[in-house]
Amino acid sequence: MASTERVPDYDITRAAGCPLDPAPALRQVPGPLSRVRLWDGSTAWLVTGHAEHRALLADPRVSVDRTRPGMPRVTEGADGAMTDAEARRMAELAKQRSVPGLSFILKDDPEHARLRRMVTGAFSIRRVEAMRPAVRTIVDRFLDELTAGPRPVDLVEAFALPVPSLVICELLGVPYTDHGFFQENSTTIISRSSTALQRFEAMGNLGEYLDEMVGRRLVEPGGDLLSTVAERVRTGELPRQEAVGMAVLMLFAGHETTANMIALGTLALLEHPDQLAVLRDTDDPRLVASAVEELLRYLTITHGGLMRVAVADLELAGQLIRAGEGIIVVSETANRDPAVFPDPDRLDLRRDARQQVGFGYGPHACVGQPLARMELQVAYPALLRRVPTLRLATTLDQIPFKQDGFVYGVHHLPVTW
Repeated sequence: MASTERVPDYDITRAAGCPLDPAPALRQVPGPLSRVRLWDGSTAWLVTGHAEHRALLADPRVSVDRTRPGMPRVTEGADGAMTDAEARRMAELAKQRSVPGLSFILKDDPEHARLRRMVTGAFSIRRVEAMRPAVRTIVDRFLDELTAGPRPVDLVEAFALPVPSLVICELLGVPYTDHGFFQENSTTIISRSSTALQRFEAMGNLGEYLDEMVGRRLVEPGGDLLSTVAERVRTGELPRQEAVGMAVLMLFAGHETTANMIALGTLALLEHPDQLAVLRDTDDPRLVASAVEELLRYLTITHGGLMRVAVADLELAGQLIRAGEGIIVVSETANRDPAVFPDPDRLDLRRDARQQVGFGYGPHACVGQPLARMELQVAYPALLRRVPTLRLATTLDQIPFKQDGFVYGVHHLPVTW
């Protein structure tokens, strides 16, 4: 492994004056593939270029299995470091409850592909398009409440978070009345500042909740996605704990990412009123779809990189990556690569941004991306048309950004009109 001398620290902190742009430290690294030093003094390869991003994520010689030696640990909490008291507490909890993992996203093929196929049908373009009228109804419901309520209002609490939460609840078959519970635990799981014990407890909370739901579907199946998963348990194709882990993944991934994109995308548009007008005033669904791709490219809410480890030697960008070496693949810089996106720091809703990698790439690309795209295509135009004079109720420097999350966004977004 290369010496840690003169190797820059891995720093994903975005600049206070440019919170919508990638971290300055990520943009200053030499070339599309370089070394960075992590919090514990170890080093990892950093992939920042677009072509290298796609090549690496499609390469079967890299693994997502976090139990493999060499997997990068970007925070002390992610590394599982605990005090003796925390370790004892985790051991006690492990005896009391069965804590699920995050199912197929942390597995390699062929097991990853086998499990993933069990849910891909629910997120097919045809199935998602059939949901569009129902999503419009949900969006209109929350916009009715928002416009009838007091102002200023927190757009995250009033619109960005409840819309995808209700959508995923209805898709899974989970009562929306419990949304506060799963939002609180989901936030703990994706926070970079959470300890290993806190994540373990949050996963256990969601696991117990969804294990009960899966149990109900085994007795009384319905037409929801939990029933589909439960049927796999009944036929013996899926262990019950794996089914619960799959449900946990879909529940929190199905609302956290889209909620952050709705809020952050709205902020970006408010900061670029000429582009806001493009989206607000068009009736062309193709332009709306293009605008969503550009917002996904420009903002790239995956925060902290995609962790991989090489399981065999491979060459990338003229460098040899040896088996056992850790790799961090950064999507936000890949989406600002000028070789693919001319003038990449400019938000241009008419740009062809279909090559954006905000959902990842290759076999582990986000399975729910058709649903996320559709929700954004409905939410942005509806909000901008219903509230055409929407504006920030504060200044950009007063908005609390999620620098501490594995998903980037804003904690609150005060708006008025």
